[in-house]
Amino acid sequence: MAKIYLERIKDLISPLTDGKFKSVEFEFRHFFSGAALYVNGKISMTLTPVGFGLKLPEQIRESLIKDGSAKTLRYFPKAPIKKDYVILLEEVMDDKTILRELVEVCINYVKDS
Repeated sequence: MAKIYLERIKDLISPLTDGKFKSVEFEFRHFFSGAALYVNGKISMTLTPVGFGLKLPEQIRESLIKDGSAKTLRYFPKAPIKKDYVILLEEVMDDKTILRELVEVCINYVKDS
């Protein structure tokens, strides 16, 4: 099952980042029951049964949650909330312009941290 998520995250992210981040090393790996994208060795995004999660700056996370575009990330029912991440709702995932912007913010945030 994780193989499907690995293929999906590659298909989702690759066209959004193609040629834009020449000094960044991307690595797609299996992650729990899904997949993750690592930026210069640091985890940045996940695609799992709970959705597509991005590591974003606090102000952007709060804004996305407040306007209903995202929700907090929790991988398992009793697990703690991953405070640096949000899960994007489907409407945001379908808007390729917004998705591209958020992916770029995520990559820059992780590579500079």
